[in-house]
Amino acid sequence: MIRVLVAEDMRILREALVGLLALEHDIEVVAELGSGGEILAAGLRTMPDVAVLDIELPGLDGLSAAAELRERLPDCRTLILTGFGRPGNLRRAVAAGVAGFMLKDSRPADLVAAVRTIAAGGRVIDPQLAYAALDAPAGPLTDRELDVLRLTAAGCEPREAASQLQLSYGTVRNYLASAVTKLNARNRVDAIRIATDAGWL
Repeated sequence: MIRVLVAEDMRILREALVGLLALEHDIEVVAELGSGGEILAAGLRTMPDVAVLDIELPGLDGLSAAAELRERLPDCRTLILTGFGRPGNLRRAVAAGVAGFMLKDSRPADLVAAVRTIAAGGRVIDPQLAYAALDAPAGPLTDRELDVLRLTAAGCEPREAASQLQLSYGTVRNYLASAVTKLNARNRVDAIRIATDAGWL
């Protein structure tokens, strides 16, 4: 029996996923959750073989939760479901060690087959997303610009980022301005969004 944890914040979709999987003779849904912050605790309690996670979850996003599961429950493999076919999300998913990445508009039969494939040790990646990720251009930002953007995305102010990176405050501000310019962003928040969507952060 394949033990599955499902995390999806939209109740109607979560219940539809659970209902779909429950129809299968070899699949048992052991946990259904509405937020990312509950995933690790539920995983440790129920010991699933496969976690089916929405990428956009309140509390903790699906990719961060997948990385936590990989570290604490290495036998649990993750399938990410997303409504957004961004190449950057696929790159982040691969970096988080997920075993599958599918769009939410996939056929139900494909989702069930993906759960079985992943439980058996295989990987499933939506082919259109894979091609889009391969075709995406390399990022224009330097390593230091990326470091500064990452810290800014985590909530650091420029002075705090300067302290952590052992740089001057002015240098950090210059890196932020450079990143905004290179990405044709409106501001640093927009630059973070662009770099994240592209998979550079």
